Amino acid sequence: MNVLIFGAKGYLGSLFASLYPHALTPSVDIADAASVAQILDQEKPDIVINCAGKTGRPNVDWCETHREETLRSNVTGPLVLLQECGSRGIYWVHIGSGCIYEGEGGSRGYTEEDPPNFTGSFYSRTKLWSDQILREFPVLNLRIRMPFDGSLSGRNLLTKLRGYSRVLDVRNSLTYLPDFLRAASSLMERRITGTFNVVNEGAISPYEVMQLFAEIVDPTHAFERLTLEDLSSVVSAGRSNCILSAGKLKREGIEMQPVRQALTEAMNMMKSLL
Repeated sequence: MNVLIFGAKGYLGSLFASLYPHALTPSVDIADAASVAQILDQEKPDIVINCAGKTGRPNVDWCETHREETLRSNVTGPLVLLQECGSRGIYWVHIGSGCIYEGEGGSRGYTEEDPPNFTGSFYSRTKLWSDQILREFPVLNLRIRMPFDGSLSGRNLLTKLRGYSRVLDVRNSLTYLPDFLRAASSLMERRITGTFNVVNEGAISPYEVMQLFAEIVDPTHAFERLTLEDLSSVVSAGRSNCILSAGKLKREGIEMQPVRQALTEAMNMMKSLL
């Protein structure tokens, strides 16, 4: 299987590159149609995985002041891949985001069929636009939320939260990346298309995550509780806080472990590295 990964140097891209060690990892701007066409014709991949995208550094507030760059990466690029992979009959995978919803989505969480309802940040709007376009075509669109693992990467949710003095106490869905990779691999092997919420079972607030972190990793770690009402005082763009349903994924025979269990596993890994 000839796999090509766009954005292989990023947090998610590097994990896919570890999963597929023989994958092609070109440094190509996915919004440059001519360059994308050239690499596809040259390498003739069986599968393309798009991990390229702008989330902003240190966070999505960056996207508010870098709108053209964010749009080019999060919307123009996926549309180029849609055209170039589609015209060549190449199966491709897009890493989307669940940060296009707000709220708990009733008792079940938001499903893939629920219309997005969060537009509070430019980042989320760009992910929403590409998400809604791609759902009309035979693409595997994997929505993740607040991704974490046991590494010390600066993109790891646990590393980010560790650096905050105040942490939001609102329940959210989270994605444990080892589970995500297993789910993605299973779907890709079967060439399944469509949109999937790839999140772990259950929901937890970032504040509760840090309580668990203090219990498992660092009992001296100090932080304060941040309420949703006070969030606007520490960020410039709105933040999606939502719970997604992974029922569609489960119907494909893919189970994501409970989020607290996944967090415990990741934190024990982090503890061994610190």
